[in-house]
Amino acid sequence: MVSYVDDFSITVASPSHRGNIRKLQRIFNTVAARGRDIGVSFSVPKTELIHWRTPSLRSPPSMAPIELEGHLFQLSKVVRWLGYWFTPALNTTHHFRHWLSLAQAIFSFVKRLSSPGAGVKLFLCHRIANGLLLPILTYGADLLTPNSSALRHMDSFWHRVQRWTTNNFFSTPTSILSREACLPPVVSYCRYRRRQAALRVACTPPYANPGSARLPQSFPSLSSFRAQDSSRHLTVGLSSVYLPLSWKTNTPLPPLRKHLPVDALAHLTLPL
Repeated sequence: MVSYVDDFSITVASPSHRGNIRKLQRIFNTVAARGRDIGVSFSVPKTELIHWRTPSLRSPPSMAPIELEGHLFQLSKVVRWLGYWFTPALNTTHHFRHWLSLAQAIFSFVKRLSSPGAGVKLFLCHRIANGLLLPILTYGADLLTPNSSALRHMDSFWHRVQRWTTNNFFSTPTSILSREACLPPVVSYCRYRRRQAALRVACTPPYANPGSARLPQSFPSLSSFRAQDSSRHLTVGLSSVYLPLSWKTNTPLPPLRKHLPVDALAHLTLPL
């Protein structure tokens, strides 16, 4: 998988961590050999290693490092990819807290533009909040869902922004701040971002986007092409209870069986 111009992500799947390491080393040696043939080299010391697992599985107590061209790389607890912060168990707390701290730092700088009720007009404060702070605060919400703890901290910060936008008192009830400031609640905006992402995947031809190729067979598509076995190696080791959910029905709560993120994408398109 290529990111930007010179960043690569190599993903493999096997029943064991050691099997993953052997596969990664073999694929890297192949890529490096092909690169040397055309005069391309890689910055090996920048390599990061992470093993994905389901939330129910624990990390092994000791893990052998991966060796690439004489460099040893220990297992990373957090890996950044295109601004997304991933953990082995795909917990979203670290990602959203990172962007929350960045939004708080920018907000503390923006507030210096004027004192409350003077200087910058309120409609300009609204533009700053909607065009600058909200995208930073909710970055990655199209793919990741904030848990209750992260959402609580994000709401607390967003209420401060809404009070600054409207110049309301601190005692103003939070239930009316969104209406007064004409700024959406965080939970509603995150749901909107996920549905927008699902719509983009659903409307993309399957031959151009592997994600749309993994949608259920019954899902209406712009193309009849379906890659039923596309990226099947990434599902190795899934529990036998996994079955693709029908996109025409809502996701059961609590879930009756395990499902992949692409199944959730199909469900998000149902209200649209």
